[in-house]
Amino acid sequence: MAVLITAKDVELEFPTKRVFDPVTLGVNTGDRIGIVGKNGDGKSTLLSLLGGSLEPDSGEVIRRSGTTVGRLAQADNLEDEDSVEHAVVGDVPEYTWASDRTVREIIAALLGDIPWDGTVGELSGGQRRRVDLARLLIGDWDVLMLDEPTNHLDVHAIAWLAEHLKRRWTQGEGALLVVTHDRWFLDEVCTAMWEVHDGVVDPFEGGYSAYILQRVERDRQAQVAEQKRKNLARKELAWLSRGARARSSKPKFHLDIARELIADEPPIRNPLELKRVAVARLGKQVIDLERVTESFGEKTVLDDVTWLIGPGDRYGILGENGAGKTTLLRVIQGALSPTRGRVKIGKTVRVAVLSQRLDELEDLGTDRVREVLARYHTRYMIDGKSITPAQLLERLGFERSHLQARVSDLSGGQKRRLQLLLTLLQEPNVLILDEPGNDMDTDMLAVMEDLLDSWPGTLILVSHDRYLMERVTDDQYALIDGRIRHMPGGVDEFLRVIDERNEAAGSGGAKQAAGKLAPCDATRDGSADTQPALTGGEAYQARKTLASTERKIAALEEQADRTQAAMHDIDPTDFVALGDKQAELQALRDQIAELEELWIDLSEKLGD
Repeated sequence: MAVLITAKDVELEFPTKRVFDPVTLGVNTGDRIGIVGKNGDGKSTLLSLLGGSLEPDSGEVIRRSGTTVGRLAQADNLEDEDSVEHAVVGDVPEYTWASDRTVREIIAALLGDIPWDGTVGELSGGQRRRVDLARLLIGDWDVLMLDEPTNHLDVHAIAWLAEHLKRRWTQGEGALLVVTHDRWFLDEVCTAMWEVHDGVVDPFEGGYSAYILQRVERDRQAQVAEQKRKNLARKELAWLSRGARARSSKPKFHLDIARELIADEPPIRNPLELKRVAVARLGKQVIDLERVTESFGEKTVLDDVTWLIGPGDRYGILGENGAGKTTLLRVIQGALSPTRGRVKIGKTVRVAVLSQRLDELEDLGTDRVREVLARYHTRYMIDGKSITPAQLLERLGFERSHLQARVSDLSGGQKRRLQLLLTLLQEPNVLILDEPGNDMDTDMLAVMEDLLDSWPGTLILVSHDRYLMERVTDDQYALIDGRIRHMPGGVDEFLRVIDERNEAAGSGGAKQAAGKLAPCDATRDGSADTQPALTGGEAYQARKTLASTERKIAALEEQADRTQAAMHDIDPTDFVALGDKQAELQALRDQIAELEELWIDLSEKLGD
């Protein structure tokens, strides 16, 4: 192991904020480091310091002689007049780069839908981002620094990037530093974490999951120490309240101690908890798509889609970039009339949409946050308590001072959180979220997940963040070649299906691949199954029973695990007790087997 970069006693201060107190850390060969922290705490600044594009106010950053550093910044430096080819490979002749298998793989994975001879200035922001990432990855670097590399990548491309980074260097070689809010990516790629907060950088071993476990334990120990301190403070204050004038020389001494003990006591509230906002009642029918087809020119985005969305359903929509997910959302909410088929929306349905573009805030640019909140109800009942919109905003990580800020002056992450709050204050019963995790750090994503976990209405989510997707939705559906297909195996199954389709198409087996991608409603015309098609009501009830069965199986499996664990605590010579526990365990397993048979039967009827 060799040291590649060392930061020694580094300090940095901006005009309005002290970013780093003396910080000392190092990057060694073999390091795979994920960097997390709240927006604005200095994650990107830390990469700039280590990469050499920013000098510290004091201290020094030392790079080993000959060390090459490649950095993906949040904004690219591509030339608009450059061709895509020149932006990626420069002046390297085609016969040179095309003979490199790794280069060909990078270009195919990231730029397959981008014209190779097109100009950079004609590309969208997401396409430019992928061109910049491809340019960086084909280079030979000792250290790679990636700032939000998963932005504008779909789940398939994110999975490819993770695999590429894992095998880019041999074990113990190279170094990777990555800033991202994609927690699955951090777990998949990183073996260590740095948490940037309050001017310091705390190191943790392991990926994101290990970091969370260690942080929880650190916080628990801090709470124990804090509780001891509070108890001592209460004793001191209680002593003071009983103090007699005869002991006038002692109270002043004890008063000073008590003030020191409680001087930096944090406010007693939990800013990372927003349970739910009251929602209007939903009827039996929510949104039904019946044989919907939507085309743009010669391209069919939705092809004869039938999809029933019921009350309380929590669906995630998967799909590659350009598959038509946003179009599907517009059809679901009634903002776009399909070319053919019809969309039936229940009479009691109240839809709210969180869009990607922050459109809802465009007309509020000069308004102050407090003025915006004043247009809503003054009170909302949450968990039996009366809460103001300002208090809800505070729970989403805002400070009281932000109430005076103009909407246009908020950061991207703050605008995203305000947009989420305003969406909830509409009191919808159907919530549609299109990439809600954009511009949010990992802590704020946890806030949003906590909220969505308890969302009592119908939830439709489009996101490339598989951690968020699988956390807050019960079922995932994929939009592939204009058709909807249920993915019981979640994102992993979707990636497998896409790979199979691509392999079949590449080997001339497109017809075989099409058979594997039968839509979830294929049984309606009898072409994909010999079973009779279920009516809309039957299909809805079957899906609800299927979801209930899955929950029962999970609960019984947990109970069986607890029963089996309890057997280890029984005296091995107590055969009666052991026999009783074994009989209890077998009964649970029999129930699980019966429910699994029911689950299989329902899945076959639904064509899932």
